[in-house]
Parts: sequence; structure tokens; C-alpha cells
Amino acid sequence: MSQKGQTQAAAGAPESVHLEIFLDKLASEGAARNTIESYGRDLRHFSAFTGARQRAVEDATQTIIRKYLKSLSESGMAAGTSARRLSTLRQFFRFLYAERIRGDDPTAGLDSPRQGKRIPKYLSEAEVDGLMEAAKARPGRDGLRLVALLEILYATGLRVSELVGLPLFALSRDGLMLVVRGKGDKERMVPLSEPAKDAIEDYLVVRETFIPKAKTSAANNWLFPSRSKDGHLTRARLAQLLKEIAVEAGLAPNRVSPHVLRHSFASHLLAHGADLRSLQQMLGHADIATTQIYTHVLDERLKALVNEAHPLTEMPIKR
Repeated sequence: MSQKGQTQAAAGAPESVHLEIFLDKLASEGAARNTIESYGRDLRHFSAFTGARQRAVEDATQTIIRKYLKSLSESGMAAGTSARRLSTLRQFFRFLYAERIRGDDPTAGLDSPRQGKRIPKYLSEAEVDGLMEAAKARPGRDGLRLVALLEILYATGLRVSELVGLPLFALSRDGLMLVVRGKGDKERMVPLSEPAKDAIEDYLVVRETFIPKAKTSAANNWLFPSRSKDGHLTRARLAQLLKEIAVEAGLAPNRVSPHVLRHSFASHLLAHGADLRSLQQMLGHADIATTQIYTHVLDERLKALVNEAHPLTEMPIKR
């Protein structure tokens, strides 16, 4: 089904009171707005599917869910996206079961779509250096802000929503730490590198020039204020800035994004000896299994270690 068709189907599907209660529950538990919006899209899409079969979303059977997953696969949807949608359905039906709205969980026993081993896309250290140099070459206040954004991203691996939504008070008094509020409204302390600390100090001199006069009270609370509705730099604008600086650094713009820099931070940190548990804490992953997508770096480091340090490496091969 096309995106337009999906939207039209979702619009015509009967709205579920239980769906809205579930989303309200997520909000009350501190789920991020983006997370709630994503869950809502997934559930309304599934609701359109069940509605076309004259069944309310909360009354879906396991057979209907299997047919839904099959339809996603046949439409060419990536296995990872299908798995995420199934995860959304699992949480929704577990909620219905826990609230005794229905007596069973139809997602129990369903296998997630098989996914190939994903290797995160990341930049080399030289490419990151190139981005930094290109940003430093930009004159004026825009250049100072961009350098600060890049240095924080690469020094901390923050999610894009965490970075643009940093309040001014997130910066510790000595400028060496950031207090970050991540997924599930959980706080974590993230250390800053010296280059990041210096870049923030330079940017703070011009920060007030980004505060629009009409929105002084709203924008003044954020580390990166702007004219946006929320008063801070938007995710879309940050992504646009990174595409622009990628071109200036001689990189393909589709290779550079906030998430690619997050992956670069994690990959380079592991390559230089960091352990997975420490990386998990800095990235704000609830489950270390999520952090294990970076083990490709450990595999490469192990190969290099064997090639460099194994006593048989230097032995001549007898013919």
C-alpha cells in the first residue's frame, strides 16, 4: 500500500479509546514526545488494517496480526521496521491484558521478523576531523554555534533530540559535564572533552544573539535557542546544517547526520579501548544488547591485535 493510501486508510479507521488511553499512559510515564508519536503512527496504521476487516484494534486476533506482518513484508518494508511495529503491538496488547481489557495477549508466541546483522554507518576519524575544520572555517556566530554542536555531538554521542533540547542549566558549573534527560525521562551525566568545553565557551559569548526578541522568555531557557515554536534549534535545522558542512568538507551529504555522528562517537571510543558497559551508560541505552551493535569495532580490534601481537605473525612461511 502506498504512503498516501496508508494515510487515507488510517484516517477512515474507527478511533480506539483504548489506543488513546495507552498513549496517555506512555506520556504519564515520561516517554519522549517522539516516542509517543511513533507509537501512535504504528498503532493507527494497524488500526486501519483491522478496521478494513471490520474489527476494532483491541479485538485483533493473532491470525490478523500475522496477516498484518505478512502484508508489511510483501509491501517491501524493511525487517527492522516491521520488527519495531510488532514491538509496538506487543506493548499495546500487554497493556490491554494487564488492564483486563482482554483476557489474552495475541502477540505472545509471535516471532519478530528476522533481521540481518546491522553494522552502524559511521565516519572515519579523519572524516570527522574534516567536518570540524570546515565548521571552524565558517565565520561569525554561525560558525561558533556549529563548532559547538559538532564538538558536543562527537564528544558525547547524544541523540539529536537530546542535543537540540539541552536546557542552559544542563551544563555543569565547571563546564566539564552535561546533565542529559534521555528516553524514559531518565537523567545521565555525560563528560565533555576539552575541545567540546572550549567550543561551548566560545559559543556562549554569542548565544544571546540567537534569542529572538519576541520569544526572549521561551528561548532563553535553551542552550541552543532559536525562532522555532519550542524556542530551541530544531532537529530538522541541525540535520540541514550538517548536510551543508558535509559538502564543505568534501563528504557526500547523505553520509552525514546527527545519528551518524552518534555512531562515530561510539565506534571510535570502542576502537580506542572503551568497554561496552561504559559506552552503554554514555549513550543512554537501557539494555546493553542495544550497545552491542558496535561490536563490529571490537571484532576489528581483535583482528588487529592478533596480527600485531601474535608470536606466529612474524614467522616465515615454509614452502
